[in-house]
Amino acid sequence: MGDLYDNQRAMRQMRKAAMQRGVVAILDVGTSKIACLVLRFDGPEQFRNVDGVGSMAGQSQFRVIGAATTRSRGVRFGEIDAMQETERAIRTVVQAAQKMAKVRVDHVIASLSGGRPRSYGLDGALDVSGGAVTEQDISQVMANCDVPDYGADREVLHAQPVNFTLDNRSGLADPRGQIGHQLTTDMHMLTVDTATLQNLFYCIKRCDLELAGLASSAYVSGMSSLVEDEQELGAACIDLGGGSTSISVFMKKHMIYADSVRMGGDHITSDISMGLQIPAATAERIKTFYGGVVATGMDDREMIETDGETGDWEHDRRTVSRAELIGIMRPRVEEILEEVRARLDAAGFEHLPGQQIVLTGGGSQIPGLDGLASKILGQQVRLGRPLRVQGLPQAAIGPAFSSAVGLSLFASNPQDEWWDFEIPADRYPARSLKRAVKWFKDNW
Repeated sequence: MGDLYDNQRAMRQMRKAAMQRGVVAILDVGTSKIACLVLRFDGPEQFRNVDGVGSMAGQSQFRVIGAATTRSRGVRFGEIDAMQETERAIRTVVQAAQKMAKVRVDHVIASLSGGRPRSYGLDGALDVSGGAVTEQDISQVMANCDVPDYGADREVLHAQPVNFTLDNRSGLADPRGQIGHQLTTDMHMLTVDTATLQNLFYCIKRCDLELAGLASSAYVSGMSSLVEDEQELGAACIDLGGGSTSISVFMKKHMIYADSVRMGGDHITSDISMGLQIPAATAERIKTFYGGVVATGMDDREMIETDGETGDWEHDRRTVSRAELIGIMRPRVEEILEEVRARLDAAGFEHLPGQQIVLTGGGSQIPGLDGLASKILGQQVRLGRPLRVQGLPQAAIGPAFSSAVGLSLFASNPQDEWWDFEIPADRYPARSLKRAVKWFKDNW
């Protein structure tokens, strides 16, 4: 814990430094694309209200002054697989975004979709000695949470207080200064594989950049795609990426669960490529232009040309019906959604007062997906587009940019985490897990 905990602390300091200089880069390292946005912040941070524990504490305004994307290389399932290739792709995209922004950037805040995220619900209690709740009480009650033994090869990526209760008043975002005797907190903790984190850390260092923050892409996609009511009442954001599908559940404006399914749009493409025996690039093009999951009678008659590349003209001029293409795509899309359904069930999603499901990410653009998803996942399904952000170019507005936009929001309004408080160092031993993910069943 200590190592990453110190890293997280250092990153928070670096983020402050970057904000003071006024520019920071956002890096969304995905399996199919790497996106970089350069943000400019207005005015020095010290003039802003940065106090408060809560989802929008320390808000600041920013605008996008540079944006670039490149085809991702060396990334599988949202994890870096071939360091040098990913490094080249990151350098390319950061340089392009800097060129557009006409400014050099040293600090990046990155998001990560791999690493097999695992969610834990923790709770801690404390007798308040001085009558009014202090900053120290907040850090102490967090330190009093029972931390599960999450494994030597895992690190904590997020550790956020999602609820405070003072005596019998629950649902407090920030109890500091309030009078009471018994303070309890509910924390959400997300762990990921250490190796995945270290590879990203190392790769960014090799690009001569400083890492000023890390976030789970499931979390940031939810921040940008769920509207305020959904974040408040309970909603899930399903981000269908190229190599993986991220899931996050929000409640009372906080993420209370995250997970990922190691399948995405690339798997659909490779099914098409194998099923029709065509190159992956052709399969990707056909998927984008003609793909779908619901066949009508007309699709039997709509023929699609699959230009092969063997050089033998007779062999290469083949056609398939759109119905046949849908027949290949649908089973894989169903498989991804069934897997998502299983994760939501395990999280106790049906216990939340609101059960909106929002689909986003590049893979969410398949025609007919929302109808199929509502059959498999439940009734309230909508397609989500990330919030409009100042200065964002037209090319970066669609659902494929949910995590990049969310990461910008995360950079400008970081939510308070464990490492923002002086928690006594001796309070870190991994102890028994009192309640796992289902803990919010009892709490909300």
